[in-house]
Amino acid sequence: MSGERLTGVSRRDLLSLIGATAGGAVMYHAMTSLGLAAESGYKGRIRLEGDPKGASVLVLGAGLAGMTAALELRQAGYKVQVLEFNDRPGGRNWSLRGGDSFTELDGTTQTCTFDPGLYINPGPWRIPYHHHAVLDYCQRLGVALEPFIQLNHNAYLHSSKAFGGKPQRIREIKTDFQGHVSELLAKATQQGKLDGAVTREDQEILLQALKSWGALDKDYAYRAGEVSAEFRGFAKDAGGGLGAAPVPGEPIALSEILKSRLWRSLQNFALYEFQTTMFQPVGGMDMIGKGFARQVGDLIRYNAKVTRIQQTGRGVTVTYQDTKQPGSTLQASADWCVCTIPLSILSQIQVDVGPKMKAAIDAVPYASSVKVGLQFKRRFWEQDEAIYGGISYTDLPIRQISYPSTGYNAGGKGVLLGAYTWNGPNSYEFAAMGPAERIRRAVEYGAQIHPQYKTEFESGVSVAWHRIPFTLGCAGDWSEEARHQHYDDLCQIDGRIVLAGEHASYIPAWMEGAILSSLDAITRLHQRVVAA
Repeated sequence: MSGERLTGVSRRDLLSLIGATAGGAVMYHAMTSLGLAAESGYKGRIRLEGDPKGASVLVLGAGLAGMTAALELRQAGYKVQVLEFNDRPGGRNWSLRGGDSFTELDGTTQTCTFDPGLYINPGPWRIPYHHHAVLDYCQRLGVALEPFIQLNHNAYLHSSKAFGGKPQRIREIKTDFQGHVSELLAKATQQGKLDGAVTREDQEILLQALKSWGALDKDYAYRAGEVSAEFRGFAKDAGGGLGAAPVPGEPIALSEILKSRLWRSLQNFALYEFQTTMFQPVGGMDMIGKGFARQVGDLIRYNAKVTRIQQTGRGVTVTYQDTKQPGSTLQASADWCVCTIPLSILSQIQVDVGPKMKAAIDAVPYASSVKVGLQFKRRFWEQDEAIYGGISYTDLPIRQISYPSTGYNAGGKGVLLGAYTWNGPNSYEFAAMGPAERIRRAVEYGAQIHPQYKTEFESGVSVAWHRIPFTLGCAGDWSEEARHQHYDDLCQIDGRIVLAGEHASYIPAWMEGAILSSLDAITRLHQRVVAA
């Protein structure tokens, strides 16, 4: 998000305030109004009816947008060829496993040394239940899914400036915050301070709701006892035999919660885009890209670096290099072109489009994001702390730790997402480091939450998206003004070229946005071809 101010309050602070007070659904709709988020508009599988009469299409990029276009256009009768920079399909739909290597912009090469069966997803890593297009294509392509655990009440909220730096269980902060707020509102209701806004009958119902939602006792107080312990947990859990009675936990004072700012992280579970149920492909996010490649892999030319895009009234010619043969110059031609190259790259390529589309291409910066995957000798988060999946949030530069949503209670080694930054100073700071330093810092910071890091860490891999050659950034980072001025121009068909990708959607940074933009682009392209 940009740092613009709205009536003295930043958009980030405004959205946080809305999320904390009105709930995630309201916040998500507020984000939609600001052009920051939107529901999926998928209405079902497209039908490209009409004869393309042998027309050919050149697709640039074998990410999800490009392969969606290739799959649907070939089924509609087009001759399709795909050029892809990498030596694999999927683009940012990517998983790193032991033996995988990649090179950053400065020439630094990393080789992942994870044990067999372990992986990290440096790009997309979860699928909301309402991303209908992604889910439909997974079903269509035979990509098995499993739950992704976004909310684990036993994971942590951590502030280096509160509670002596000791992480707090999510369930405790969430329950105590709700309980204290419910008690305050119940008192205001009982004192008649809501008489002008709520009817007497509704006040009675409200009191009962607050008692239930806030775990209040018979006196509408939030305090240590069996009622609150049923939500926040026990200081001593129930057992068997002598001395087995549970002991309720002691709630954290409201003032401590407010000062800790830990309540800010609660919105990460309430936001519409993060609500249960979320999914992940069994075996890694790149299973989706591989699923597409099983259908269109024969159309893809890998290691193809596009250097020039030309068009005339009769077709499109693309000049490219084979990255495995430096100095080579090759060309591919077709009647039409669907270009899914990230705008951060496309803006540096000479492309024959009109001034409006060119201005739109140049108007969109890309978000900075860094992920660090860490392999440990054992799954201590499960064995020592009973954390099975989910995410812990922190004010440390790593921002969050995500625990694997698979392989539960199996023992053996495991991989954590040990850092995930998104824009802002932390992201730029990590991106400026070398890979080894990013990993070292992730271990150093993570040890403040899980001391076991110090003895259990084995190896790591880090991806700073601004240093990845095929994208130079994580995702299109539209400002409200740029979207208003340039978005429609970006999505128009310019002669014989149309663009697609998450950057050409109102769901940026999500696979759903990439697929929906592609379906929209090829539908309009097909209509033009048939009409001609």
